[in-house]
Amino acid sequence: MANLLQQFKSLLPDSPLLVGDVLSISNNILAIELPDGSQITAKGVATVGQRVFVRGGRIEGLAPTLAYVEVEI
Repeated sequence: MANLLQQFKSLLPDSPLLVGDVLSISNNILAIELPDGSQITAKGVATVGQRVFVRGGRIEGLAPTLAYVEVEI
C-alpha cells in the first residue's frame, strides 16, 4: 500500500514561480516587490535593484529585466 501522505501531497500544486525586484536586504532577508505592487520576503543571494525568481520564500536565481505585460482572458 502506498504512503497516503505522499499521495495527498501529490494532489497539491507546487509553489508558483514569481518574479520581482529586490527593494531592500536586512539580516539576509530580501524584500521583493512583485509586478502587481505587492511585497514578499525571501532568503537568498541578490542585490538591491536586481530582478529575481522566487519560489516558496527562496531566491531561485536572477530574472531578465523585461517589460511586464498583463493579459486578461
